[in-house]
Amino acid sequence: MAEVQIKEQSNVSNGRKRSSRNAIKVDMTPMVDLGFLLITFFLFTANFSKPNVINFANPPKNTGEITEIDYRNQITFILGKDGKVFYYQADKNDLTDKILKETTFDKAQVAKTIEAAKARAPKKDFFTVIIKPTDDSQYKSMVDMLDELTITKSERYGISKLNDKEKELYESRIQ
Repeated sequence: MAEVQIKEQSNVSNGRKRSSRNAIKVDMTPMVDLGFLLITFFLFTANFSKPNVINFANPPKNTGEITEIDYRNQITFILGKDGKVFYYQADKNDLTDKILKETTFDKAQVAKTIEAAKARAPKKDFFTVIIKPTDDSQYKSMVDMLDELTITKSERYGISKLNDKEKELYESRIQ
């Protein structure tokens, strides 16, 4: 048992002896029990922060074959500077300035674009989103794009570099 004992000294003043009181004993056991109960309560009721993690699926082992994706079953997003997002859904040989369109992450515009392209795809199971960040794009844009893929439940996606034609069109659009 944990206790605190305080001894009182007898006082003698003016030749009279004061009556001595009994020593005060304070039992600390209930206070310790209460402390542990409070700690346990707050530990069990606290909301611990959950880590925000994006699950990346590793690609299958390279078999040496180049897989071509039908342009109707894919959409390509180019992430530019200042949060600009360009997209197209066309064959890479048919890519022109008119086909390259701009959108934003505001009001789920990217998600709506993905959903619309997926709805037009002939083979929805093979619909693929291709993300091509530029050298001057921000990390936030990439994270926002991956969030949009999670929202639209797009399980097939790839991250790639810009080809020469895409780079030329992108640079003409941002100037």
